[in-house]
Amino acid sequence: MSEIAHIAATLFKRAHHAQRFVVGIAGPPGSGKSTLSAALYGVLPEGSAAVVPMDGFHFDNAVLEERGLSSRKGAPETFDFAGFEVLLKRLRASEPDVAIPVFDRSIELSRAAAAVVGSDVKFILVEGNYLLLDEAPWQRLESLFDFTIFVDAPREELERRLVERWREHGRSDDDARNWIDTNDMPNIDRVLAARRKADLVI
Repeated sequence: MSEIAHIAATLFKRAHHAQRFVVGIAGPPGSGKSTLSAALYGVLPEGSAAVVPMDGFHFDNAVLEERGLSSRKGAPETFDFAGFEVLLKRLRASEPDVAIPVFDRSIELSRAAAAVVGSDVKFILVEGNYLLLDEAPWQRLESLFDFTIFVDAPREELERRLVERWREHGRSDDDARNWIDTNDMPNIDRVLAARRKADLVI
């Protein structure tokens, strides 16, 4: 059995007869959270799962500029935590047709109500850097997940993947290197240094 199939089987076993089962998939930038979420979505029965990215709650660039946080985009304080928390509570309550925002990396902006999660979707795969962050207010998310996964990777590998990512998005090598050193790596270190225990580490 593949690792993805094994994780899916674990989720099925844990979910039992639950109407809704919320899975938190956390990890530092570049660890592969989105890849894992997409893989799980692909092996779970059609129509039974939805992927909900935390990245949809990035503050708009104009808000970051106003708050002096443009150079820290992606840090915990650059997300609308309260809005994200409310969304997770609505999803846990299986409300009908919950609209979710999705971050469009090609334009570095969130698109509001870009997807809708119906009440009949059993598995909610929430993915984001700070789902297990052991800091206020992020600790409040703990009770909103039925199962948590932490995607781990060596710091050097994360750095390599981020260089690749920013190149693909058109940044020059110098610009990418500077952004990674001053923003991405501090975020990675924060995730690795202050995280709650996950039900599963891969």
